[in-house]
Amino acid sequence: MDTYKPSTTHVIFDCDGLLLDTESIYSKVYTELCGKYGHTFNWDIKAKMMGTAEVDSTKLLIDYFNLPLSVEEVISLTHQGYVKYFPEAKLLPGAEKLVRHLHSQGVPIAVATGSSEKKYDLKITHHKELFSLFSHVVFASDDPEVRQGKPCPDVFTVCAKRFSSPLPASPSNVLVFEDASNGVEAAVAAGMPCVLVPDVNLDITKVKDKAAEVLKSLEDFVPEKYGLPAYALAKDYT
Repeated sequence: MDTYKPSTTHVIFDCDGLLLDTESIYSKVYTELCGKYGHTFNWDIKAKMMGTAEVDSTKLLIDYFNLPLSVEEVISLTHQGYVKYFPEAKLLPGAEKLVRHLHSQGVPIAVATGSSEKKYDLKITHHKELFSLFSHVVFASDDPEVRQGKPCPDVFTVCAKRFSSPLPASPSNVLVFEDASNGVEAAVAAGMPCVLVPDVNLDITKVKDKAAEVLKSLEDFVPEKYGLPAYALAKDYT
């Protein structure tokens, strides 16, 4: 779209596949599970699941492969893999530099994720100091105020209203970073501009024109383009 006019006062980040390389872990866990029932986990179903709340994504998986399991059984089985693999999650390129930069410049930042708090805690095992820089985190899978997960706007509207004073004057003043199509749809529905940083395997045909910008990596983000302090004005975090 690339017609966004800079007026950003607050920033909301997705987590999985944007800040942390957890999507590869999700794929590993789902591949192992589906393989036990003679199915091959693929990008068609993965794209549908990305960014959604845990129960929603689990239902999608069961329906797609017609698995002989309940939602509760799938969640229990996959959690075993999460406990094993999530603590290994690594930061994606550009994530730490951008988060530290915005925090050092006094820009309010938060996380809005489709994940549950339990899984989130596993993912940030080795990154707790960095993630402590966020003012708050909203978990679409756990939060009672988030009635519907992405692509509905709930998680972003709830996250925006939980910033400390001053609150955003308008949803258009909140810049969202996402890696998934469902996340872009949710941000747009919330009235917030969204920078999309998709996986190279993700088909973004339906949402690329809805995003304020599409980047290959957070390393390519130019803060001043959105009215945010430029990297040159702060310590160069690497």
